[in-house]
Amino acid sequence: MTNLLTVSAQKGTKLNQLMRELGDTDLASARWLRAQGYSSSLLARYVRSGWLNAPARGVYTNPRASLHWAGVMQSLQQREALRLHVGGRFALAWRGHEHYLRFGTDEEVTLYGPDRLPGWVTKLTVPERFAHRGRGPFPSTSMRFASEADDERLFQQGLELEADANTSGAGVVMASNERAALELCDEPPSTAQILEADAVMQGLNGLRPDQVHRLLCRCTSVKAKRLFLALAERHNHAWLARVSLDDVDLGSGKRVLAPGGRLHPKYQITLPVALDEHLG
Repeated sequence: MTNLLTVSAQKGTKLNQLMRELGDTDLASARWLRAQGYSSSLLARYVRSGWLNAPARGVYTNPRASLHWAGVMQSLQQREALRLHVGGRFALAWRGHEHYLRFGTDEEVTLYGPDRLPGWVTKLTVPERFAHRGRGPFPSTSMRFASEADDERLFQQGLELEADANTSGAGVVMASNERAALELCDEPPSTAQILEADAVMQGLNGLRPDQVHRLLCRCTSVKAKRLFLALAERHNHAWLARVSLDDVDLGSGKRVLAPGGRLHPKYQITLPVALDEHLG
């Protein structure tokens, strides 16, 4: 009888620990839970009993959970230890630049990094869609956000740990405005994309010159660097005068970003004719 009570108490303790672990906007994969000692049969019993919810195959939440993109990202970065960060268009929109971005695109959480998204992410019922853009215009990092992401190491990569008001926990690793702008400039070029990047650049009057220089040196996309600099120069940002281009590889030769466009004499990229009238 005592052994039965002990087993029951242990099971109750494991369930309580799991309920504490899972917040109201959080989730955990079966892979992670098995590593914590929760067997597949035990998880199935929790679901049958109503103690856990399974919003997609292979992933579990608190029954009262209301899923949010930031909670999903915390789970991917902290529990799954995936090298994926929120960047580009969505990072800029989240920081208040959404009025410069094309209608509707801020509902797509743009992710960058060398790891792949688990299949269950696309099966979740959340307002936003998750779009993996690959590693983007920067070398892949070996840093795992779950255990190695101190502020200084993140800063060196142009990344920041951001808290979102809709979720609790450690926060979400996101690209800084400097890195996110370069990621946006690296997207496949079109007139609409260049006009969008130009509109965003107009509002980026607070970029940090040292960080811009550091990221320009690390950036592997000549196109992104040239477009970034051409647009910053177009808007006469004060910080640009303090950005050293020493050690920044801008490549050689012309780059056609907009067929039939005008060649920028300094950065040797073709830009849309419509840019002359853009934003007045």
